[in-house]
Parts: sequence; C-alpha cells; structure tokens
Amino acid sequence: MRSKKTPDIKRPDGSFDQRALARLISEIENDRDTAETMLAKLYRDPDTVQVIGITGPPGAGKSTLADSIIGKLREAGKTVAVVAVDPSSPFTGGAILGDRIRMSTYANDPGVFIRSMGSRGSLGGLAHATFDVVNLLRSTGFDAVVIETVGVGQSEIDVLAVADTVVLTLVPGLGDDVQALKAGIMEIADIFVVNKADRDGKERLVAEIRMILELNRDRFGWVPPICETVATEHRGIDGLMEQVLLHGAYVRDHRDAVRRPKLARQLEKMAADRINRDILAFLGKGDKFAAWLDAIMAGERNPYQVIQEIGSFISVRTEDRS
Repeated sequence: MRSKKTPDIKRPDGSFDQRALARLISEIENDRDTAETMLAKLYRDPDTVQVIGITGPPGAGKSTLADSIIGKLREAGKTVAVVAVDPSSPFTGGAILGDRIRMSTYANDPGVFIRSMGSRGSLGGLAHATFDVVNLLRSTGFDAVVIETVGVGQSEIDVLAVADTVVLTLVPGLGDDVQALKAGIMEIADIFVVNKADRDGKERLVAEIRMILELNRDRFGWVPPICETVATEHRGIDGLMEQVLLHGAYVRDHRDAVRRPKLARQLEKMAADRINRDILAFLGKGDKFAAWLDAIMAGERNPYQVIQEIGSFISVRTEDRS
C-alpha cells in the first residue's frame, strides 16, 4: 500500500475517480496487512448506504437480477458500486471474471463502479478481501453497494455479515427445491426472489418457501417477502425494489438489532483471517512446511505427529486486562 496520502475517491462534482478506486482495491487484495492501516483511517458506516447482497445457487440468474437492480437504482439517481465475486481455479487461483461482461450495460456509466473479484479459495461465497473492499466502498460515498456472490449453495453465507439486505435468488425446476431451502442459505434471506417465474414449478417453489417461513415465523423481526421475477424481461423488478427499499428502512429503524450481529460475524471472520495469515506466515519461515513434508514422505513422521509439533510452535495467551 502506498505510503503517500490516499487519493480522494469522490470528486467535488459527485463523480468518482474510478481508476484510483480500482488501484486501492487491487492493493487491498494484494497487501492485506498494509490495507488495514488505510482502512482504519477511511472507515465510515453511514446509515444512508445500503449494501445489497445477491446470492443463490448457480443458474438462478443472479447477474441478470443484479443488472436490473442497478438499473433501478440509477433511475432513482443513486450511485452504485458493484462487487461481483467469481469462482477461482483451485489450481492456479485465477478466475473467469464474467460479471464484467454480463454487466457491460453500465461499463461506461460514471455513476456505476464494477469490480470483479476471484473467490481465491474462500468457501463462504465471498473472497477473503470482500469485507475490506465493501467497507471501502461503503466509506467512499456511494449511495448503494451491490454484491453478487459466487453461487456455491448452502455454504454461501458470508454475505450475511457484510450485506444489509440479502436477496436469495431461486428458480423453479432445479431438482428437489426443499433440499435447497434447508439450513444455512435459507436462514440468511431478507428477501426471497423466485426468478424465471414463467417456468413450470413456480407455484410449488413459492408454496415451499411459504411453508418454511411459516414454520419459522416466530424467529423473524422482519418477515422475508417472496418476490416473483423474470429478470431477463424486467418483470417483477419494481416489486422487488420496493421490498429492497423497505428493508433498507427497516435496517435503519432497527440499527442496533440488525447491524450488531452482522458486525460481530464480520469481526469474527476478519479476526480468523488475520490469525490464519499470521500463523501460516510464521510457519512458512525457514521452509518448515517443506521439512515436515520431507519427513512425512520419508516415513519419519506422520501428519498427526506433524500437527502435534506445529502445536508446540503456537501458543495463545489470554490476559485479564480489566
């Protein structure tokens, strides 16, 4: 991260220096430790910024839905930052950042900033740096931030920690719908979207969602609505946006109850990421991993003996500082 003053991202005329913002995000992705210093100075959490997370299984039409939501926000005169997380190769770490192509409608719109990020091995549907990038975008003056997650199924719940409003997108006809609605991803939705609602099986899917919502009604402060859309034809988008804005108002009116658990989850994820990086950096010094692998391959140790040895290198000390 550069040592000189962080550039002003928002210009006096309300536009954004997109190149400077892109550089800062690249630096956040590539130098996480130093990024913390910059983010500590820039961080703000204004009530006026709504972070909208769009999640759901592959093939549900998340990108098309995101495109429609961006369009409605722009029609309302709002500036929008988009973080689109694509899957990374488990072998090279590279990603096919397709959302840049799918959202090309707004590629030249000065009021829209789009950033694709590879998941880089994260199993929660977001890249490890996504929390930092969203916090940067929340802090720099955009009216709304839209996050589109990888689309990995029930494990894709990290978006809960970073989005104010989670839109779970489902489509009829993807096998056993009830299985897709069980624990995990089902529980994080603030709004359900049944996309491609012109398909057969729409009624069954809506009925299943309503049944599960009814069984869990006592747990909700906000009862998630069910919106039916055909995003490719922009059908149902006005109704969806009405619910998105209503939920944004609900979050502002119930800030402590809604934001506190999200911030707690985010802080836990950020702390775990920081601790993991520090431990792996420590263990990587002096080619310790290579030595352990050599010992295992030579039959001198087994993996469990190595793990016990690693434990001897790490000590966690707690102190009562009260």
